[in-house]
Amino acid sequence: MAETSLSSPETRERRNAPRSEGLRRIWRKVVWNWQLYVIISPVLAYFIIFEYIPMYGVQIAFKDFIANKGIWGSPWVGFKHLEMFFDSFYFERLLKNTIFISLYTLIISFPVPIVLALIIHELSGKTFKRFVQTVTYAPHFLSMVVLVGMMFIFLHPERGIVNHLIGLFGIGPIAYMEEPGWFKTLYVFSGVWQGMGFASIIYLAALAGVDPQLHEAAKVDGASRMRRIWHINIPGIMSTAVIILILSVGGLLSVGFEKIFLMQNENFIMLETSEVISTYVYKQGIQGAQYSFAAAVGLFNSVINFTLLVLVNAFARRVNETSLW
Repeated sequence: MAETSLSSPETRERRNAPRSEGLRRIWRKVVWNWQLYVIISPVLAYFIIFEYIPMYGVQIAFKDFIANKGIWGSPWVGFKHLEMFFDSFYFERLLKNTIFISLYTLIISFPVPIVLALIIHELSGKTFKRFVQTVTYAPHFLSMVVLVGMMFIFLHPERGIVNHLIGLFGIGPIAYMEEPGWFKTLYVFSGVWQGMGFASIIYLAALAGVDPQLHEAAKVDGASRMRRIWHINIPGIMSTAVIILILSVGGLLSVGFEKIFLMQNENFIMLETSEVISTYVYKQGIQGAQYSFAAAVGLFNSVINFTLLVLVNAFARRVNETSLW
């Protein structure tokens, strides 16, 4: 009798009543705010069409892709390509270069926009502040090709202005763009120079939201400018900084392909310090026509990035109560 009563239509109806009521409530909210959903629909359509639907092609990472058979007709090989990548001669070097460049970039480039935003925020003269903002923002609008071209010109061992300047002190000339030891430093600091001004905009916006009454109260209490920056401004942008840090760590292995590829040359010794996963995928997948192998390496890279994003987000939520979700 007990089993019969639990599985009766009346019991199932009572059990499903809260769920159906919740769905009706959500539907009423959608109908009530239909204008907002119409506005966001192009964005949703973009991500569905160009981001999610193409993900079906990731299966070629587990197949021996043959163009005339298509993705579905190509034979399934499982983890063959991932095992080839893990057992390859280049795996350790690629992983080491990618992680080192990513961490180097994160350590140097993350605090610089924060410091720059704090400096710009504290500037008193409007004209001078606008001048500093313009000078620091401008490099962001240079294309990567132009930036790397400028590096080759300025750092040329014979005609470069940098070698002329250090030559005045009896140093050089140094072939910066040909020596492996300089590659990572040039990559990181040129990226900091190009991106610090534009990245500081987010922190300037966060600083604009800090309550001015906090500064007035601190002045009354006799706090210096440095103490007000340390105890008011920095805590005011801390949540923004945590979000940016989470996103940065989430893309830790996604070292930019274009800039590294442009900075590389045919010197094999140079490739030992500059070859990363993204350039390796391009050379194997596009130039070498090993589409399945390149897709498997790219998938490995994406899975590691996603895992790091989830872990760092959970850690930030536990420690600082600030997270993406």
